[in-house]
This record gives sequence, structure tokens and C-alpha cells, in this order.
Amino acid sequence: MAVIAIEDVSAHMAPGQTIAGIDLGTETIGLAVSDLSLRLASPRPMIKRKKFTLDAIALIAALEKDKVAVAVIGLPVNMDGSEGPRVQATRAFVRNMAQKTELPFVFWDERLSTVAAERALIEMDVSRKKRKERIDSAAASFILQGALDRLTGLRAQQQASAASGEL
Repeated sequence: MAVIAIEDVSAHMAPGQTIAGIDLGTETIGLAVSDLSLRLASPRPMIKRKKFTLDAIALIAALEKDKVAVAVIGLPVNMDGSEGPRVQATRAFVRNMAQKTELPFVFWDERLSTVAAERALIEMDVSRKKRKERIDSAAASFILQGALDRLTGLRAQQQASAASGEL
């Protein structure tokens, strides 16, 4: 399985599983994981990229450790909505991951996630050196939090529809 829509995430979840957020950089892979209630994203240590096979092994091991059922990966769409080389690289990464794992991926528009993450780290008075070490995982947290907020909204819509159907 490779790519699913955010609306289909619940169908792939079992109790005790989490959702991961991934910020795919050229040098590192930022990682964040949800809590069990699927409401809060928490950063995890970043993965230093080497070559795809080693990156995939490290990523799969980290995802299995946190009992991840679905991975939300940031899609670096340009500000005008067009797709450039980084989007193509992200899509290729997911296609290659599909050969290594059954874990489904959700593409998530990550526009401004790194900017937001950097601002948050600056506000927390994190030094420039430490920001460089944490920025990708912080961006992964922003990506994941956006997806978790969307899932919360979808659950609320489903509950409202069910309640109105009962009347």
C-alpha cells in the first residue's frame, strides 16, 4: 500500500496505534509521532540521511518502535501551488518506501511548516545551533499536528452526521 487520503486514515488504525509525521529533507528526515488519542504531535530524533536503503531501514525501525499505523509526509508544494523537484523527490521516496513496507502514507501540504517551526523554536529561545538540529523534527510536528487537527474535524463531522441521522 502506498498512498491514502486523510479521510481514509481511520480505516487503517487499530487501538494502541499512532500516526507519524515526516519532514523529508535532503540531509535529514524529521520525525514526529502522535499520542494514542491522535490529538497531539511530539517530535522524535531526526534521522540523518545516508542512502535510501539505510534511510528506509532507520525510518521503518523508528515507526515500528512507536507502533505507527499511518505516516503523514509533508509535500513541499511551491507557494503558488505548483509542484517542483522536491515534490517529485518526495513522491519517489514514498514509491520506494512502498516496496519496503505496507505502511500507508498520506501526502500533506507542508507549505510554511519549516517557517512556523523555526519561529516557534526562536520564540522558545533555542540557540541557532540547536535549531539546526531540531528544525526538521519540529517541522514534522507541524505537519502531523495539521493532519491530526483535520482528523479531529472529520470525526466531529461524522459524529454530527450520525446524531442528525438518529433524530
